[in-house]
Amino acid sequence: MRRGWAALGSATALALALGGCTGGGGPAPLKGVVAEADPSKVSGSITVLTNRVDQVNSGLLKKYAAEFNELYPKVKVSFEGFVDYEGEVGKRLAGGDYGDVLLIPDGLPAGQFPTYFASLGNSRELSDTFDYIDYGTVDERVYGIASIGIASGMVYNKAVWAEAGITEWPATPDRFLADLQAIRERTQAIPYYTNYHDGWPLRQWTDAIGVPSCDNTARDRLASTAAPWAPGGDLYEIDGLLYRIVHGKLAESEPQTTDWEQSKKLLGTGRVATMELGSWAIAQMREAARDAGADPDDIGFMPLPVQHDGHFCTVVQPDYKYAVNVHSAHQDAAKAWLEWYITRSGSAAADESISAVRGAELPASLQPLDDRAVRMIPQTREQLAKVDAIDRAAGIGLDAPDYRRKLVDLAAGTAPGDLDSYFADLNRRWGRAQKAAG
Repeated sequence: MRRGWAALGSATALALALGGCTGGGGPAPLKGVVAEADPSKVSGSITVLTNRVDQVNSGLLKKYAAEFNELYPKVKVSFEGFVDYEGEVGKRLAGGDYGDVLLIPDGLPAGQFPTYFASLGNSRELSDTFDYIDYGTVDERVYGIASIGIASGMVYNKAVWAEAGITEWPATPDRFLADLQAIRERTQAIPYYTNYHDGWPLRQWTDAIGVPSCDNTARDRLASTAAPWAPGGDLYEIDGLLYRIVHGKLAESEPQTTDWEQSKKLLGTGRVATMELGSWAIAQMREAARDAGADPDDIGFMPLPVQHDGHFCTVVQPDYKYAVNVHSAHQDAAKAWLEWYITRSGSAAADESISAVRGAELPASLQPLDDRAVRMIPQTREQLAKVDAIDRAAGIGLDAPDYRRKLVDLAAGTAPGDLDSYFADLNRRWGRAQKAAG
C-alpha cells in the first residue's frame, strides 16, 4: 500500500473521494474543476497536447476519448503528440497556440501559471481528493493537477542483471558501478543508457534530489544553499554518479546518437541494462518488451544506489501536471476531459503508475519498494518560486537537459574540463544567484 495515504483499495478510495459512486457513468464532476454538473450540457472541440506519442500512435488515447464520450457526448477530443515535449510546447506557449488541455512544461516557472492556465479550483478543496496539489498551486488557486505520481529510481532489465550474477540492489554508488562493470564483462548488454540526444531523460536525475539525504525538504533547501554541488550535497552525489558512469565507459559509446523510442526496445529486450527514468517508465518498457517478443516481467525498478541510515529512499512526486489553456474557447469541455482522464479513465492503473487520486494503492510493479521498506518521501514545495528564480538567474536549468549534457560531454572526454572544475563553476553561479535573491 502507499505509505502516508489511506490504505484503501483503489475502487473504494475513488468512490469515497468522489462521492461514493463507482458504477455506470461514474461519479459526478468534481466541484471546482468542472463547473457544469450536467455532462449533456458540456460541448465543444478540444485539442489535448501530450508527450505520449506512443499512445497517440497506438490509438489508446482515441480509445479513452471514445469512453469519455459515453459521458460527455457533445465534446470532441483530438490529440497532438510531441517527442520533444519540453522544447516544442515551450515554443507553443510563447506563440499562444497551445491547445486546450496540456501538460505544464517542467521548465515553466510556477509564478507564470496564472498567465497561461485557467484556475481549476481552490487548493484546500482539491487536496481532499488529489495528492500533489501544491505542485500546481499559486496563491491557493490550482492551475495544474497530476494524473500520476512517480517514484525516483532506475528501470532495469532483471534478466540482464541476473545474467551478470547480481541478485541484490546495489546500496552504494561504488557497488552500483561495480555491478555495471560486471554487466559489461559478463553480458552483451550496454550497462547504462543516457538518452543524451533527446535530452529530457537527463533531467530525470533532478527528481532524485532528496534521495541521498532522504530529506523531504531537500529541494526547498536549495533556496538557502550557496553550494549545492559541494561534497555531501544531494546534487554532488546525483551528478557525480552520472559522471562516473560515463567516465567509466559504462554507458553507450556515442551518446549524441541515442534515441528515446529505440531505447525502450533496447532495455525491453536486454540490449540495455539500466536507465535512470522514474517509475512512470515501467509500463512503457514492459510494453516495448512485449511488442518485441521478450518477457515484460524482466523489467524491474530499483531506487537510486545510496542508503541513508541503512534505508533506501525514493522521492515520490507528480509526473506532468495537466492544465487548461486560459484562452481556450471551450474551458468547460477541457476541464471535463482533465477531470475524467485523471479520475475515471483507468490510465494510471493501466500504466502501472501511482494514481494521484488520494488513497489509491501502489501498483504491483512498485510493490518491491514496500517489500524492502524503501522510504517514500514527498518533497515540500514552499520555496519553489525562489528556487526557480535562483536557478534561472544562475543559468543552470535543473529541469532542463543542457547542464547534464555538458556533464556527459566532460565525462566522455568530448569537452574540455573535469568534474571538480565543473562543480566549482556550478556552485559559483548558484551561490551568486542565491546571494542576490537574499
